[in-house]
Amino acid sequence: MAERAEPDAAEALTPEEGAASEAPPVRPIEDLLNKIRLAEEERCRLGEKVASMSSTLVETVSINYEDFNESFLTCGTCLCTYDGAEHTPKLMPCSHTVCLECLARIVASNTREPGTLRCPICRALIPLPTGGAAALPPSFVVNQLLDLMSRQRREVVPKCSTHQTEDLLFCETCDTVFCALCCESGHGGLTDSCEHTVVPFSIAIKRMSEILLYKANECISKLNKAHDAVQAEIHELEHGVDATFEQISTSFQELIDSLERRRAQLLTQVKTTRDEKKSVLEDQLRLIEAERSKVQSQCDGLQYQVQVRNITRQISELNQKLDSVSSLSEPRENGFVRYEYRHNDSPAALQAALAAFGRVRTSRTFPGLCQLGEVSAAAHLQASVRLTALDYHGERQTGGGDPVTARLSDPDGEAMAVRVTDLDDGTYQLTFRPRRPGPHALDVRLFGRPVARSPLLFDVSQHNDPVRCVGARGDGDEQFCQPVGVAVAADGTVYVTDTGNSRVKVLDHELRVTQHILGSGLEERGGTGLAVSETGSLVLVNWRARQLTEVTADGRLLHQFTHEALQAPIDVAVSRAGELLVADNGLDQVLVLSRDGRLLRRLGERGEAPGQFRQISAVCVAPDGSVLAADSRVQVFTDQGQLLRELVAEPSVRGYYGGVTCDHLGNVLATRTEKSRHYVQVFSLDTGKLLFWIDSDGSRLRRPSGLACSNDGCVFVADLGNNCLKQYRYL
Repeated sequence: MAERAEPDAAEALTPEEGAASEAPPVRPIEDLLNKIRLAEEERCRLGEKVASMSSTLVETVSINYEDFNESFLTCGTCLCTYDGAEHTPKLMPCSHTVCLECLARIVASNTREPGTLRCPICRALIPLPTGGAAALPPSFVVNQLLDLMSRQRREVVPKCSTHQTEDLLFCETCDTVFCALCCESGHGGLTDSCEHTVVPFSIAIKRMSEILLYKANECISKLNKAHDAVQAEIHELEHGVDATFEQISTSFQELIDSLERRRAQLLTQVKTTRDEKKSVLEDQLRLIEAERSKVQSQCDGLQYQVQVRNITRQISELNQKLDSVSSLSEPRENGFVRYEYRHNDSPAALQAALAAFGRVRTSRTFPGLCQLGEVSAAAHLQASVRLTALDYHGERQTGGGDPVTARLSDPDGEAMAVRVTDLDDGTYQLTFRPRRPGPHALDVRLFGRPVARSPLLFDVSQHNDPVRCVGARGDGDEQFCQPVGVAVAADGTVYVTDTGNSRVKVLDHELRVTQHILGSGLEERGGTGLAVSETGSLVLVNWRARQLTEVTADGRLLHQFTHEALQAPIDVAVSRAGELLVADNGLDQVLVLSRDGRLLRRLGERGEAPGQFRQISAVCVAPDGSVLAADSRVQVFTDQGQLLRELVAEPSVRGYYGGVTCDHLGNVLATRTEKSRHYVQVFSLDTGKLLFWIDSDGSRLRRPSGLACSNDGCVFVADLGNNCLKQYRYL
């Protein structure tokens, strides 16, 4: 039998706490089972001697204290442990044992069959003796087991040194062991009014032992994980070193191969030079040898020559040959070949290049201490968070190069791209663009291990509020009165038609007013739309005077014209070819005019069918040359007026558009006004689908009209109802 691994309570107590007697405990159950086990083993040994027996199966029994107590010493009805008081075990004629309290309750509730009771276990009808349930015989076996277990408990239940039969108690509130009889007025003499949690000391020991064992197992589990993690990192280190060795060997072998190729090229060049020079000199030698042979043959025949005329002729020929031989006396090629490698900074540069060739990068960064900043993000807008690298001692790293990886999960668990930028100063910029609002999780890892606070949980807002808001109603330098049109120049300058003040307000990229443009084209509060031409000039449209005006960026008049076809021009755009596209609210058409005022063509007509307009409000030109015009819809045309598509918004609610523009990425932005909503919609020019909208929840729009985009992902909106200009981020 396996003995119970319970703490020795007597050793755990101090003399002041009343230690139990040191007399050896009596273990009747274990002794009896040990005798049975020894007898069984002896029987097995004897059985092995029997020839007819081929094998013997020996069964062992392990008794657990809790299981034994629950099975034999607990009432099956109320689940209370039997004792000598109200839970006295009573044996019924059906051989089942039930405590006296349960039997008394059953008898009291039995009104149909007086004088009897039904066994709560087998439902047998049992007649009551004269004395009632109390007269039923006690369960002798259960009482014997209770006595046996009572003696057994002396092993683990410490007793008071003064009161040998009294169990010690433990106060969890005061963390104190005491005897109830020794501390009649309260343990430790305490008389405070607070509630104390008092349990038997044996239960406290058992409970604390279980907690201690649980904590120890938890600690061991964490230590095992730590051991495995460190061991895995050692393996990773060895693997990384082996891979680095291989990379170093490969890179230097490539360098050696390059040097060998260069050496071979130089040797080949020297050999080629030698062969070329040698070929020239050998040709010259052959020529000299041929000439010498001719002269020698002439000299050999002179002793037999007797004719003066022939001798004179030969002398003349030799004189001519002497002139030609003088040219052969000097080698036509030279033997100069020399190798130079100090003619420039090549040796020093080579040494410097070799010194800088390759480097071994390592890191002292400790992922568990790296710091992630806070995140403030809105749907569809680019957001970022800073990661600061720290070493094991908490010191910030001063360089970069750590292998940082990041993964962003949206509310549905789908992963989104995260761009990691090494700032090379011990920090890393993590940039991402959430596609939808809701809770997100950013998992950042370094060396494959999570950094502190990873995964970083944060909420992505669905609201997009303005970055800047300038202006209020008035005629001052910083004020607006009915701002309608907006245009942005290539250098970031923002132009706004301050219609109510008959001027164009010029602002820098931080929306600070730099000047006002007054004069022609803005009279009678009629200046509404404006556009920036390809040369940087401004084109203004005046709906009252029905005229177009072009001025320089500082307001000097270039030219001005009108056309008889114009009725109520309210917006203007400039095409890539320099043509002027005018949205005419009186005609519900887009008129295409030349810069000198000639009508070239018309786009659309009045109506509600596709390609038609009802109260046209805005026009713009996309980067691909297509024309966008808006009324209660936004429609896309070719530059010749053919309808391409209609931009689809959802849900379909009655309203109208106040302005439309297109950025360099093909995003179409339009200001929309409905009965109780005012916002900016963002469409895809290619597909015509609505991507998202800018609701400006923290700074409500009122009748947004013209708008224009800058190249840094911002849009400027003229808020006609609030008499101000608002700047939003949309990328």
